[in-house]
Amino acid sequence: MFTELITSRGNPLVKQARALRQRKARQESGLFLVEGIHHVGEAVEAGWDVEAILYAPERLTSDFALRLVKGQSRRGVRCQPLSAEVFDSLAEKDNPQGLIAIVRQRAWTLRQAQGLLPLNFRLGAALVSPQDPGNLGAVLRTVDAAGADGLFVLEGGVDIYHSSCIRASMGTIFTTPLVQAGFDEFVTWARGKNLRLVGTSARASANYRTLAADAQPSVLVLGSEQKGLTPEQAAACDVMVSLPMRGRASSLNLAVAAGILLYALGDMSGSFSKDKGPV
Repeated sequence: MFTELITSRGNPLVKQARALRQRKARQESGLFLVEGIHHVGEAVEAGWDVEAILYAPERLTSDFALRLVKGQSRRGVRCQPLSAEVFDSLAEKDNPQGLIAIVRQRAWTLRQAQGLLPLNFRLGAALVSPQDPGNLGAVLRTVDAAGADGLFVLEGGVDIYHSSCIRASMGTIFTTPLVQAGFDEFVTWARGKNLRLVGTSARASANYRTLAADAQPSVLVLGSEQKGLTPEQAAACDVMVSLPMRGRASSLNLAVAAGILLYALGDMSGSFSKDKGPV
C-alpha cells in the first residue's frame, strides 16, 4: 500500500490531478476528481472505476478512510501518499480530509440508459442547459430523495463532473441514473414511454397543485436558470405549471423549485412506495 511520499507539486501525477480541475482536461481524459471521504466512499461502493487515490497521511485520520485506501490498494489501484503541502495544493475544500480519487467518467445516452432506467419508470426530472453545477448536484440529490427514477440533462450546459456538482450531489451522482441527450431526442423517447412532460414557467396559468389528481408517469422539465424553457420547448410539454409566488421574489432557485415539484409529483405517482427494478 505505502509507496514513497510525493513532496513536489511538479510530480506528473499531481500535475494530472490538478489539470482535472479544468473542464477541458476532464473532457479529453474522461477522468474527474472526487474529493472527500464520503464522496470517494460512495464512488467505490457504487463500483465506479477508480484510477488512483491520492491521500495525505498527516490529514487522513478516519479509520474508514484508511480501510478504504487499503482496500483499493489490494485491488491494484494506485494509492499514492502526498505531503500535506502538496495535497493541500490540490484540495478545493478548506480543512481538507486528506483523500482525493481520480475516477473514470460514465457517459449515459438514452440508448445506453435502457439497461439503467427501471421498467416501471414513474418519475424523473429533466434540466435544459443548466448553468450552475451546484444546482445540478442539488437536483440530483433531490431526485434520489424523492424516489425518482433518473435525471436527464438536455442540450448540454454545465459539466456534470464539475467538483461543485459532485459535492452538492452528496454522492448521489454515483447511484442516480444521469442521462445526457438532445431535447428533441428526449421528447421522442418520452413519447415512446407514454410519459407526461410537466414543464415549468413563472408565467404558466396552472398551479402545480392542479396535478394532484393525476398519477400518470411524468418527467418534470425545467429550463435553464437564466432563460427558462423556450416557447418551442414549452410547447413540447403536455402541461405547464407554476409555483405561486406570494412575496416580492419573482422566482425560486432552480434546485428549490425542483425539490417542491418533485415531491409533489412523487406523491401523485406513488414514487415513495414503489418497488424499483432495473431493466
